[in-house]
Amino acid sequence: MTAAEWLKPGLYGVACGAIAVTVIGFNWGGWVTGGTAQQMATDQTRTEVVTALTSICLDQSKRDPQLAERIILLKAASSYERGDLVMKNGWGTMPGTTEGNRLVAIACADKVGV
Repeated sequence: MTAAEWLKPGLYGVACGAIAVTVIGFNWGGWVTGGTAQQMATDQTRTEVVTALTSICLDQSKRDPQLAERIILLKAASSYERGDLVMKNGWGTMPGTTEGNRLVAIACADKVGV
């Protein structure tokens, strides 16, 4: 079976239009694949959890009886050492856990040292 001669330009138009819509949608329209959407959701979730746990870290730091001395040490430390100091002080260890969370400790160090 052969297609009618008048049908070929229409099929070419549909094919070119589908390609154009796909290119425009993924490049400028904000479309993403399922894998990219999953990665974006994971990153956003991690950020929100760290933000929530940072408030617990700040509360634990305020309850530390040696807060003034430790803040002086924290301000004197370089930026990449501050997270380690927060973890060493135990502020980055969340209730119910035995180990500190490095991302929470870094975020907490930025807020405690302010």
